[in-house]
Amino acid sequence: MDDAEVMIGPVNLAARVDEALAVQALAFGLDEDEIAVRRHIVLRHLLCRGARAYGATTPDGALVGFVYGMPNDRTHWWSTVVEPYLRATGTADWLDDSFVITELHVHPAHQGQGVGRELITTITDTAAEPRSILSAIDTESPARGLYRSLGYTDLARQVHFPSAARPYAVMGAPLPLQRRN
Repeated sequence: MDDAEVMIGPVNLAARVDEALAVQALAFGLDEDEIAVRRHIVLRHLLCRGARAYGATTPDGALVGFVYGMPNDRTHWWSTVVEPYLRATGTADWLDDSFVITELHVHPAHQGQGVGRELITTITDTAAEPRSILSAIDTESPARGLYRSLGYTDLARQVHFPSAARPYAVMGAPLPLQRRN
């Protein structure tokens, strides 16, 4: 990781949810109403079996990035939305025995410095599952480039979530994630 000032480690995301959502708002362009909705979602997700979170903090303790995820459960809302798209591409089996990256966000001032890479590899290295899945906005972006460099490939594209303005792609990768040589 190039950003030597940032430390990656487990984080009590429930206790720091407002800090995390402030990072997500900057990184993802959320308004106050969207933040309020996501706050409840994050807190609910953290109660799920196997949920865990890692944070990127500066020496003064500021949270500048976070990731959280959990073993995938086909009964969770996300899985029920993406399942028909994965079924259509013959990849629905990825919903089983996978660790889902629910959110990964890095403050814009710390993007492009290896923080996101370190967060996602750290959390997936703790997974017992043999593979990981996630969804990302279906456009060419630095985030999608990062995911591809780690071994994620498109499982389904043009996935439409209710109330989301833009379509998403669902991506999957075998674990452990690829590392740079």
